Amino acid sequence: MQQKQNNTVLILGGSSGLGLATAHKLASAGYDIVIVHRDRKSNIPKFKTEIKKMEAVGVSVKAFNKDALKEETGTEIISELKDKSISVLIHSIAKGSLKPMDTKAEQLSKPDLDITLHAMATSWWQWTRTLLQHGKFSENVRNIAFTSEGNTKVWPGYGAVSAAKATLEALMRQMAVELAPKGITTNCIQAGTTQTPSFKMIPGSEKLAEMATKRNPFKRLTQPEDVANAVWLLCQEEGKWINGTVLKVDGGESLR
Repeated sequence: MQQKQNNTVLILGGSSGLGLATAHKLASAGYDIVIVHRDRKSNIPKFKTEIKKMEAVGVSVKAFNKDALKEETGTEIISELKDKSISVLIHSIAKGSLKPMDTKAEQLSKPDLDITLHAMATSWWQWTRTLLQHGKFSENVRNIAFTSEGNTKVWPGYGAVSAAKATLEALMRQMAVELAPKGITTNCIQAGTTQTPSFKMIPGSEKLAEMATKRNPFKRLTQPEDVANAVWLLCQEEGKWINGTVLKVDGGESLR
């Protein structure tokens, strides 16, 4: 595996799921890791074990248990990175409302929608802008966010997240064009059905997983490591001409 010495990846939402798998993959490729996450104290010991595994391969790992959705958090963390520059930005924040739109008791509200849109979409641009303003990007930057098949499909309770994914992809296209002169490529990865902690919170997730397994040509679900491998591919020198696309990493699941 090609080593990437003195390069740093910043992962927003990297303590579990796709973000954590990506952290492990890029750490093994020689990237220093910076993770911004939001976890309860009970989850911290397990996460620290994951950090030690990454450090064992000889890279530095910094973790900040802070609210990535607050604009001041970006400024605070950047001030602590000192001489580090960011060569890869990964947006893997999975926070949002899963309320339905058709019942009065638990109906999706405007604040629910606003929070979901910011957490899973506009916060990506917020962090990109902050890094640009502080001159913290290196050359040939990879800017990547995770989307899902729910960007165009309807699942129960997925309205707010679906809207966020559509917004995420619109931002991706815009950044791909406007930030290209700065040496930044911007892409989304559409992961197949993956049983991450956030996926399991979706109403009826077990049924969704069962259906996804049946329609996948390989008859299995996507694993976080599959998605991390795709991130690594985009980070290679040979991937520098991939810009402004939604890369499907689902084994062909979305074809059926």
